[in-house]
Amino acid sequence: VYQHPLGRTVTTTDNMWFTLLTQNTSPIHFDHHYAAQTEFGKPLVDSTFTLALVTGQSVTDISQNVFANLGWDEVRLPNPVFEGDTIYSQSEVLQKRESRSRPDVGIVTVLTSGYNQHGKIVITFKRTVMVYKRGKAPKIPRLTP
Repeated sequence: VYQHPLGRTVTTTDNMWFTLLTQNTSPIHFDHHYAAQTEFGKPLVDSTFTLALVTGQSVTDISQNVFANLGWDEVRLPNPVFEGDTIYSQSEVLQKRESRSRPDVGIVTVLTSGYNQHGKIVITFKRTVMVYKRGKAPKIPRLTP
């Protein structure tokens, strides 16, 4: 189990920009007057932003050496995310195996959970990635003194 190191507070700007950039026309995400009339009383953060954020938080531990993302499965959103919430995450390795078609990579499946500052789970998903084996990833140029 990896406790991912960085939390992130979601701002109104994050929510509005992401919603509009992805052409999501639901006013629950960007019209504060409209959202105030819903049972939530305020805008909901676009759920695909939450998916992207929590995936990004996991990169350091799970997919820094990714060859390819293979998929997200069983995405669940048990509680809403609101502007001003701080999101944290963790991932549990469920399965790993050698790639049958590529000798330099393996396939890893994780269960990732995102939770807010109150410890409430806001998203869970399984993610499968193809990652380079140790020493097989492309080299990153380094500055030498």
